[in-house]
Amino acid sequence: MSQAATETLIRSYYDAFNRGDTEGVLACLADDVVHDVNQGVRRKGKAAFRAFSQHMSRCYREQLIDMVVLASSDGLRAAAEFNVHGTYLQTDEGLPPANGQTYNLPAGTFFAVKDGRIARVTTYYNLTDWLVQVTGEGQT
Repeated sequence: MSQAATETLIRSYYDAFNRGDTEGVLACLADDVVHDVNQGVRRKGKAAFRAFSQHMSRCYREQLIDMVVLASSDGLRAAAEFNVHGTYLQTDEGLPPANGQTYNLPAGTFFAVKDGRIARVTTYYNLTDWLVQVTGEGQT
């Protein structure tokens, strides 16, 4: 896959995410996708990714903006940096109570690409920053 094709694939993945189109996101993924979530467990396969996406849609409403996508020259690896503008809709297990708090977080994701599909998604953000934003604790 070329560098340009990989960049297009990653942008398609995020365009579907921003539309709330889980099936569009899944169409970008390999059947055996590996999904590493910030501070979470590794998930494998589209079914696990779908379940995660459904859970996230219940608890959070997010838009990713200021997207920058970079891909290696062979198209096998990519990275994206963006800002997450979100609303905490429903209390997520182990996290503070939700009451519609909004947040704005810088985040990034690393990708591996195989046979024209995303084979690995690894996302990072600052969980402490998110907690401060939704609880108001630690703000000055």
